Amino acid sequence: MTNPRADGRRRYTRPALLVAALVTLVVCVLPAQPAHSTGKLLVDTLHAVSLEHNKYGDSPDRTMLVYLPPSYDTSPARRYPVVYLLHAFGTTERSWVRGYRGFSIGPAMDSLIGVGAIREMIIVMPNGRNRLGGSFYTNSESTGNWEDFVVQELVAYIDRKYRTLARSDSRGLAGNSMGGYGAMAIGMRHGADVYGAVYAMSACCTRFSPDLTSDTEEIWRTLLGVGSLAEAQGLSFYPQVYLALSAAFSPDPNRWPLYVDFPFELHDGRWYPVEDVQSAWARHAPYNMIPRSTGRLRRLRGFAFDVGTHDELVAPSELAAVDSVLTLAGIVHHFETYDGDHTNRIGERMTTKVLPFFSRVLDFMPLRP
Repeated sequence: MTNPRADGRRRYTRPALLVAALVTLVVCVLPAQPAHSTGKLLVDTLHAVSLEHNKYGDSPDRTMLVYLPPSYDTSPARRYPVVYLLHAFGTTERSWVRGYRGFSIGPAMDSLIGVGAIREMIIVMPNGRNRLGGSFYTNSESTGNWEDFVVQELVAYIDRKYRTLARSDSRGLAGNSMGGYGAMAIGMRHGADVYGAVYAMSACCTRFSPDLTSDTEEIWRTLLGVGSLAEAQGLSFYPQVYLALSAAFSPDPNRWPLYVDFPFELHDGRWYPVEDVQSAWARHAPYNMIPRSTGRLRRLRGFAFDVGTHDELVAPSELAAVDSVLTLAGIVHHFETYDGDHTNRIGERMTTKVLPFFSRVLDFMPLRP
């Protein structure tokens, strides 16, 4: 349980701290636990109309993993909250079952449920990867309407096919890195209306800087030299990320062959900002989205985000700035830093923080007739 603080954050009461300690203890001793009833991990596919006719030839048939809890088959009248879990750039939904230093969503859920550390939930993990490495779960005239896919088509499909508690108070949205960005940005645009709680891990891209550094100048110089989509496939990590961000934040479906506009241009050896493109990037930054999202954020049942103090891809100061603006706006939330880098403690954070968070804040009450 939590109590709101006047500064807009949450502080944990003693019972919640005891629950957190129990979860940590459970995780430490899981290998020695006896076998419990297990849930099922299904592979499913949804044809997404919102992704048809994208410029990169990505299939609108999107795979997903769906975890169904142990009692799903034995309690046919029971319905469950759903947590939508978004993966990082360069990966797929499979990262949740064979990534992050051995973390696997099925065994983690089974073990935590088995010892009573969390309640039973459905977990849905869609594939948000595209030809550029990642969609950033954003509507784009070039990559397709990925936000519509997640918010509208995916939620409607899961509610039709599976026994869910089909209401916002019983839906959670989470992710890490690119998925953390997606959780935070989508949460700001659809929080309380579609999702009742949001948890963003190591969220990237929360702020946009209009200033060039030596590193970003080299990235943009590399991208200006790319002459085809085939050539783009061979880009190193950072240029690939910035190209995918451009396709998400500043698409140009008429600008062959990459179908993007860049926020900087090079003339006669000098760099110049492209103001309308920079404005588009700034509009997509969660830091800048807060003022127009306060009503929805205040209605959330829970809002949390975290970052490792040694994160090599996401500056903790950027998320601290988001924390400060939320606090000034009086939005109840929880922000936490921890001793870790971008990925080395994701599995531990999932089991000790993220899954218990949704078990605590989502509405598990049966639907009324």
